[in-house]
Amino acid sequence: MSTDRVPGSSAYISDEALNANVTIDEHGTVTGWNAGAEELLGYSSTQIVGEPAAGLLAEEIDKRELRSLAQLPRWTRRIALRHRVGRSLDAKVLAHKRAPDGGQLEWFLVSALRGSRPEPDDDTLVSWHHEQVAGCYMSLYDTRLRLLRANEAQLRVFGLTEDDVRGLRPMEFLDHPEMERVERSMLLALESGEQQAMDAYGRALGESREHAWSFFVTPLKDEDGRVHGLGLAVHDITEQYWARKRLKLLADASTRIGSTLDVTRTAQELADVAVPEFADFVSVDLLPSLDLAHEPPPETGTPHGPVSLRRVAHRSTTPGTPEAVVAPGEVDSYPEGSPPVESLRSGQALLHHATDPAIIEWTAVARSRAARIRDFGIHSAITVPLTARGATLGVVVFVRHQHPEVFREDDLVLAEELAARAAVCIDNARRYTRERATAVTLQRNLLPQALPAQTAVEVASRYLPAGARAGVGGDWFDVIPLSGARVGLVVGDVVGHGIHASATMGRLRTAVLTLADIDLPPEELLTHLDDLVARLSNEVKDAPQPDPGAPTTGDVVATCLYAVYDPVSRRCTIALAGHPAPVLVTPDGTAKPLDLPVGPPLGLGGLPFEATDIDLPEGSLLALYTDGLIESRERDIGSALSLLCQTLAQPSAPLDALCDAVLAALLPGRPSDDIALLIARTNALNTDRTTTWDIPADPAAVAQARKDATAQLEAWGLDDAGFVTELVVSELVTNAIRYAEPPIQLRLIHDRNLICEVSDASATAPHMRRTRTFDEGGRGLLLVAQLTAAWGTRQTTQGKTIWAEQTLPVNPTGNLDSYEGLGEQVGSQVAPSGG
Repeated sequence: MSTDRVPGSSAYISDEALNANVTIDEHGTVTGWNAGAEELLGYSSTQIVGEPAAGLLAEEIDKRELRSLAQLPRWTRRIALRHRVGRSLDAKVLAHKRAPDGGQLEWFLVSALRGSRPEPDDDTLVSWHHEQVAGCYMSLYDTRLRLLRANEAQLRVFGLTEDDVRGLRPMEFLDHPEMERVERSMLLALESGEQQAMDAYGRALGESREHAWSFFVTPLKDEDGRVHGLGLAVHDITEQYWARKRLKLLADASTRIGSTLDVTRTAQELADVAVPEFADFVSVDLLPSLDLAHEPPPETGTPHGPVSLRRVAHRSTTPGTPEAVVAPGEVDSYPEGSPPVESLRSGQALLHHATDPAIIEWTAVARSRAARIRDFGIHSAITVPLTARGATLGVVVFVRHQHPEVFREDDLVLAEELAARAAVCIDNARRYTRERATAVTLQRNLLPQALPAQTAVEVASRYLPAGARAGVGGDWFDVIPLSGARVGLVVGDVVGHGIHASATMGRLRTAVLTLADIDLPPEELLTHLDDLVARLSNEVKDAPQPDPGAPTTGDVVATCLYAVYDPVSRRCTIALAGHPAPVLVTPDGTAKPLDLPVGPPLGLGGLPFEATDIDLPEGSLLALYTDGLIESRERDIGSALSLLCQTLAQPSAPLDALCDAVLAALLPGRPSDDIALLIARTNALNTDRTTTWDIPADPAAVAQARKDATAQLEAWGLDDAGFVTELVVSELVTNAIRYAEPPIQLRLIHDRNLICEVSDASATAPHMRRTRTFDEGGRGLLLVAQLTAAWGTRQTTQGKTIWAEQTLPVNPTGNLDSYEGLGEQVGSQVAPSGG
């Protein structure tokens, strides 16, 4: 037999004589002609190709209809064609519009030729198809839901012959809960006359894996529409069902794993996602080296021998997780050859069954694990290394014992995908935790460890870092003792989070301490600080990026509040640089935010700052804070300020308790931004603790100044400080008379220390100079510096003030032997000026 007549051969299938195929270009010219077309119309290819197709028509087609057909992508109709010998014939034509390889449009016309049909006939083929079709379970039922016929595929699922099930209802020959739903669907099809569809799930006989089927119930009707029976077609959609379950599990993993930047929480989320959908028990173990600040080893760098792993999280379908041998937080050693170690070594997911030699060898040594396998009937497990960014983090183990189906090879892909997503999240959390710990440590070391001793104000403070996602910010506060018993109060906030913000905060805090030490007024201090922030921004812009892909830190911007309180005058001078105004609570309990001019944030440059003087009654509260205290999603700033004032309206309450009350009232949860809070209660220096004298611009007035100072010390009971005080008064007053301009004032302040101040109208500040052996002058300020605890100069609106501060002895007897010894040393070198 010729191969072109053998059923199933390619030549037999592609026999062109069975169909007429013609192609016509967009101009109506014939461009293709096969043997079937020649058989149909009698023209050979050489005779017709290149000729107009209209010549093949026995009857002309209406032009409007022809234009309508040309707009369609496909059409079919009967056409009267003319044979080569002149006779007319009627042919069914199917036409397709196409553009081969993106070229010119053409029409592809097909017509099946009449003639002998291959055996067997159509009805026989339909019968065979019903019986033998694969992947589709077909059966026929009468109107009482009794089975009449079923194909071979359906009977294989039943595990019965057709004689066994003929005449039975679905619920009778297949005892499964889903059969009740199937019968309800069949009854609905009988009643409505409409096709019904449903999905059902269960396990086939002899199989442990869950299957899924789609049921289609079709009413079988006669010409009058009466239903005489039902056709049931069932398609096995198990693979699609499991694929959907895998996709759903991965979708859940995407949304549930990594919801926080906490390593333990992220590992637990992986276990929670996988149980019970994928496994009955899951454990997540990480390398103990991750507890340190070091980078984890690379993927292929796991050393030989036993490997120690820390249990971070686990989950079980059984309450109490009795399958676990290791408790969370514990470290266990896994021997060479054990499944977790092999996964770490190879960097691949591995599938194991309880009967595998590796499992048997491992459990022979680890008796507790062997008991778990035996007691719970563990039959299979998958171990997957946790790797991210080229580093090995640990291993996750998926175990099945309640699932009747063992893990299969295709489950490895899903396990790897789950582990890969979790590994990236765990690594992100690990990196963030390390950076946050570094930033928190840096920031806490940069913040004041203890507030300095001073008597101008009583203070309490709180610092609260932001929640995990926001990261550590650049908030800071300070209490700075100043000359003249005054005190500086500072609260600032560097915009941004992370180590960069903390480091910038440290630089700004140091700058504020330095600028405050030279007694700059608040508005000038902020101006200098503004210049510094602008320089820091330029440094950041000009600095090369070590990692081109790393995010840039951007401009440095900060806000700051600087206040100076004088307990002698009870006056507070405040300047703001883009910072929230403080809240003032007067002794009568009235609390309100101060209405102050707010300058621009630090770093903008070129704009002035303005200071405001406020007289504060003794016992007033001044609350300084950063914006994180009043800015939140729960309430607007106005409501937050109102709540803050309401909480602070307790002027006599202990300050520490007041700080806690403020945080409790305004921060019910973890803050999204750093918070610094500083509350100060003002003290006032009694008038009998300070004395002021006007000094004439006459050298003879120096002796009287010494006498007045000595008499005041005797009144204060500070006789033993007389020698040093006389010397300081002599030198400072003499210098003011000689080199400065009147008016000149001398002031003594008896605070926790003894302060001597001389003010004049000159803006020229004195300075110490190095003197030679035979110089007659120039040693005065050197002696003042040697005999006092501190000295300095501050500018005032009228000129300047030179001050010197002595530390008063703690000895109640007031014995100042050290002063007397020092007097013997210097007495022979210099006599008090003007004496």
